[in-house]
Parts: sequence; structure tokens; C-alpha cells
Amino acid sequence: MSDSRTKDGTSHQARYKVGGMDCASCAAKIDTAARRIAGVEDVSVSVAAGTMTVSHDGSADLAAMEKKVSGLGYSLRALGKKGKAERGIPPSALPGISPTRGEISQPHDHHEHGPGCDHNHDGEHDHARHHGGGHDHEDHDHDHAEIEGLHGHDHAPMDGPWWKSKKGRLTIVVGLALVIAYGLGHLIPAYDSYIFTAAMLIGLVPIARRAIMAAFAGTPFSIEMLMTIAAVGAVVIDASEEAAAVVFLFLVGELLEGVAAGKARSSIQSLTALVPKTALLEEGGKTREVPAENLAVGSVILVRPGDRISADGIIIAGTSAIDEAPVTGESTPVAKSEGEQVFAGTINGDAALRIRVTAAAEDNTIARVVRLVEEAQEKKAPTERFIDRFSRYYTPGVVVVAALVAILPPLVAGADWSEWVYKGLAILLIGCPCALVISTPAAIAASLSSGARRGLLLKGGAVLETLGKLTAVAFDKTGTLTSGKPQVTDVIAFGRNADDVLRISAALETGSSHPLAMAILARVAEYELDIPAASEAKALGGKGVTAIVEGEEVFLGSPKAAVERVSLPMAHSRRITALNDEGKTVSVLIVGGVLAGAIAMRDEPRVDAKAGLKLLADVGVKTVMLTGDNARTAEAIGKDLGIEVRAELMPEDKSRIVGELKREGFVVGKVGDGINDAPALAAADIGIAMGGGTDVALETADAAVLHGRVSDIAAMIELSKRTMRNIWQNITIALGLKAVFLVTTIIGVTGLWPAILADTGATVLVTINALRLLRR
Repeated sequence: MSDSRTKDGTSHQARYKVGGMDCASCAAKIDTAARRIAGVEDVSVSVAAGTMTVSHDGSADLAAMEKKVSGLGYSLRALGKKGKAERGIPPSALPGISPTRGEISQPHDHHEHGPGCDHNHDGEHDHARHHGGGHDHEDHDHDHAEIEGLHGHDHAPMDGPWWKSKKGRLTIVVGLALVIAYGLGHLIPAYDSYIFTAAMLIGLVPIARRAIMAAFAGTPFSIEMLMTIAAVGAVVIDASEEAAAVVFLFLVGELLEGVAAGKARSSIQSLTALVPKTALLEEGGKTREVPAENLAVGSVILVRPGDRISADGIIIAGTSAIDEAPVTGESTPVAKSEGEQVFAGTINGDAALRIRVTAAAEDNTIARVVRLVEEAQEKKAPTERFIDRFSRYYTPGVVVVAALVAILPPLVAGADWSEWVYKGLAILLIGCPCALVISTPAAIAASLSSGARRGLLLKGGAVLETLGKLTAVAFDKTGTLTSGKPQVTDVIAFGRNADDVLRISAALETGSSHPLAMAILARVAEYELDIPAASEAKALGGKGVTAIVEGEEVFLGSPKAAVERVSLPMAHSRRITALNDEGKTVSVLIVGGVLAGAIAMRDEPRVDAKAGLKLLADVGVKTVMLTGDNARTAEAIGKDLGIEVRAELMPEDKSRIVGELKREGFVVGKVGDGINDAPALAAADIGIAMGGGTDVALETADAAVLHGRVSDIAAMIELSKRTMRNIWQNITIALGLKAVFLVTTIIGVTGLWPAILADTGATVLVTINALRLLRR
């Protein structure tokens, strides 16, 4: 057993992969069973992700808890390092592994987020530090008895054809038994009641087993218990034919739920299939094919044109266009060269690349995205928590109503017992809360998966629900509304032509890593200009740089420093001032003591920034720029984008302004890089980190935009609103169908068959409706 605890030793967690969950009632039974163990403080179960996280105080008997859950028939696999499931562990009580937080961090960062857990062959665990939550680890070993066969049918999502699953096979067997019973019943009608009872028992026995185990684990009013009571009651009142049919229809409904749940779960997991299984490893000047999961950090791989990149890494040789759509959702290939990051699962374009691996397979970008979404699905939205609380009272209420319907008319009005007991049994089936309980998590799971596939990462249902309520969004400037890298915007020719100004300036900047130098060199590369050689280069602190280029002394620096060397005509001075007023940085070039020209640079707005801000304005969301940059530059950018500007702010000022907006009644979102803006991100109702690939700080932020498009903030809000509409549609479907069939059952129009169809049908309809959110 491994648990993770906070530094003060008071909080522990164990995380599992749970096999056999495909509906809300499964999750509810597991949740209840786990909570009944002394010392367990909280339990988070995600049907969509198939995971469970248990928080406890350190005194909890997790072995007993695991046996209880396994006793319900669900298989457990402890989640090891980075949430990766350990080797095959049977459905019995298992070691608990502490949860990962699923943060997205730089792939080459040596600080790992989440527990490091290496497993040796004797099954013990060697735990590394846990930066994600400041947890240390302890090891405990337990021997557990395996408990199998208690889950009457397999709930696991189907990887292959449905008829090859345990659930599918059981449904087929019960269906065949029902057909045989009909045939024998007509041949020997005197025994048809016994024949149909036998056919029913084939399906009911495993259902009743689960009902009993659930009752002992704290869930007496499970769907299995309601089903068992209804089926047994139908046999008692001589309706065994209907009882057998109802059991078969119940199994068909669960089979359909399993198919739908499998589709929802696989929608995000399918991302992992994008990463190649093998890689070409370079060693000693030779290449050989190795499994991608065995690549070590620091190893070098060769990626041929057209191949998918098998690991996160840094290009060390080659230039190519990379299709990053699988990671960022951006359809346009991105040109990348030596020193730039690439991500696992992306597609190399037209040239071979040599790449140094910066993250192990379980830590690559796609793996982290999948893990983040799965863990986010465990965090319930307010609506989901309300539905959960409601269902705790709803189901016992249904049992009471069913009992009253069965008993009162015969007792009070002398009605026929058989007729009203039959109606009471039908109401038991109608009242099952499955569809209602799954209405919210199914929609949220589909929405989180849909968002992740578009590069929109959300840290749970509560975040998803709150996004739709935002009425104000505060943006950082650099790297958020702008690209974060200066670009050459103007080349002014004074004494030389524009090309000469660029190439001579580039000669002075060659080899420099300064952002302004990089901007000039990028523009020269774009224009494919030849850069002359420079000698005797000298940096003049705070002024500029000098060198000998093509036999002449050359200076490139600030206008103020240039005035010390040459006279600046009034017209040129006004031009430079105008560029400064536009928020641009101007460097003046002097060649041989003569004014040659000037280059203006600015961190330009992102391509979609203006359109993205307009999308927010169109839905009534107030926008404001909060920046530490100087007022002149900020105002120039703000004027271009049409956004209110607050400039020259310290981090605490940004946090204060967010607080002021909240006090004015706004629901505030803060968009920034997640590091410099940490106080403001934390102060906002929703903090959104803006970044590219894995360069996203999710420790503070509630959500992240992977490909850095400003328009994706509006997309997040729209996704939230669409999800909430879907949830209310689901709730209406679930309760509406039940209300209709409740009335028709009481007045005698419908019976047991339609009752079970009302339950399973509503559950399937709700799930299918939720799956619509997977469409972009």
C-alpha cells in the first residue's frame, strides 16, 4: 500500500483504476462502500475515467476498503507513477497508490509533478518525491485474498465486439433461455411458470448477488436490489413470463450503457494511440528500432519525414514543418528548427530530424493531457453534487411510493391485490435513478474530453460550470494578448536602402540571444539576405553595440545614444517619436559616422487577439488588459485591440484589480501565463493559463489554452454554456420519462416491460445526448 501525504502528515490519498464501472449506480455503490471505512475522509469516483481517489487520515484500513469494493465485483488496479496502471492485478483488495495531480509542465523540466513510483519485480514500491502536492510516500505491503465472480456481469467498456464481452455473453445466454422458455412453455403450458422462472434466474442470480453485496456495503436501494425485488415479486404474483423478459431487457439496457460508456471513455484515451509504439534510437552512430516507452530522457532519436514523433524533445539537427494538430488543435503546420521543442504524437513534415528526448513516455504531453482530463472528471460540479444529494432521498422515496401503491388500494378500497402489487413492482423499476444520476457526469465527461481534443484543458466539472457564468475577463499582455516575442514592424531607410539596414544590423546581432536581436535575425532569414561578417564587436552597456562591418565602423543602438554620435534631423526624430508612441522599440543604425536607417520592433498582438476579444464582447463579457509594461506601449496595443488598459502594475496590483471587479459584481476570469500572474489567477473566479504545448502552469490556474489562441477563451465559455444546456436536457429526459410512465402505470396503461424500458431507455438516451458534446 502506498499513500501520499502532505508535509504535515495529516492528509493521505490512494488512487485506483476501477474496472467494471459504466453507470452512475456503479460509482455510487463504490463511493458508499469506501466511505463506510473509518478514517476515510473523501472519495472521488469518475465513471468516465474509470478511476477512484480515496482521501484518508492515515488510520483507515484501506485493505478492508479494497476488499469491500472488490466484493462488489469491480476490479482494482493501483495507479503507480504518473497515474500509469501497474501490471495486471486481479479484482481483489490491492495496494493503493497516491494520485497524480496531472499538471502540465515543461517536458524537459527536471521537477516532476506527481508521485514518482518505480516498481521492481518483487512488487514493492520505490517512491520518489511528489512535487505536485508536497507529498512524501510510505510503503506498506498487504496480502489480499482474491474475490472473483461476485460481479454478475462485466461492466467494463468494450474494446472489441460487444458479443465478446462477459456482459454481452450473459445477455445472449439469457436471451436464448427466454426464447427456449417461450418454445417449451407452448409445448408444455402446465409448466410454463416454472420454465420462465428458470430462464429468469439465469440472469437474476448474478444481479441479486450484487444487490446483496451492495446492501452490505451500504447501498440497500441499488438498481440491482430494485430489480431483484421486482422480478421475485412478479414470480410471486404469477407473472414469471414478464419477470424473465424484464431481466433480459435490464441486461440489454446495461449492455447499451456499457457500449456508450466505452465510447465516452475512449474518446480521450484515443489520443494515446497517436504516439508511435516504436522509435529509431541513435547509439554509436547507428540507429535501431526500440519500443517508444523504453526511451530514456537524454537519448537521441531520428524521425523521418512523414513519421509521427515518438517522444517530447528538443530538435538538435534539422528543420521541418511539424503538424501539431494532435496536441494543440492547430491545423497549420509549424516550422521548427534546431533548439525548438517538439511533442510526442505530432507529425514530422518534409525533412529528417534528430531529437533529444526530454520526457519519458508516461510524462509526454499527450499522456499528461489524458491524465489531467481523467482526474478532472473526478471533481464534481455543483449541479452534479446537488443531483447526488437528491438521489439519496429520491430512491428510498420511490420505494415508499411503490409500497403505498401496492398496499393502500387493496387495504383501503378492497382492490385486487395482484393488480396493485404488479403496479407497485413496475413503479420500483420506473423509479431507478440511473438516468438522473448520470445526466450530469456524462455530459461533463464528454465536454472535458471534447475540450481537451481542441487544446482546452479544464480542471473539473466545477470549473466547466463556472466558465459559462463569467462576466469579465482580465488579460495579461505579454505572451497572452501578444505573442511574447518582439517582431520587426518597420525598417526605415535614411542613408542606406532597407535591405542594407537589415543585413548590416544582423551582422552586429549574429550570435546574440537578446529578444530584439532575435527579431532582426528572424526578419533577415525571412528575406533570405546574406549577412556580412563583423569583427571587433563591442557591447556598450545600455546604449548599443559596435563592430567593423565591410571595412566600416558600425553602431546599432538607442536613438538617445545615436544622437551622441550623429545629428538627427527633425523629420527623422519625429518619425522615431511616432514609432515610440505606437509602443515600438526603435534601434538606430550608423555606418561610417553617417545615419543609415532605423529598425522598429514590437511584441505584436496574436493573430486572433482582436477577433477573440470581439467574440467575448459579443456575448456581453467585459475585457480589460492588466500589464506591468509601460503605459505608452500598453495603450498602443490596447488601442489596436479595442480593450481597456491598466498598465505599469505589480503582481499585487493585478490581484487587487481582480478583487475590485469581483466586488463590483462581476464573475471574473483571469488569463495569463500562470507564473507571473499567479496571485491574480488565484484571486479570480477562474484562472486560465495561456501557453503552447506543455508550457502551461496549471498549478495555479483552473484551466489552460494549449495553443494560445485568444479566441479559445470564448470557446471555453461557449463549451460551458453548451454543456449546461445539455445537462438540463438530460435531467428533463430522465425525470420526464419517469413522470409519464408513473402516471400510465398507475392508471393501468403500462406494466413491467415498459417500466424497465423507461429506466434503461432513459439512461441510454441521456448518455447518447451527452455524447453529442464530443462533436466539435
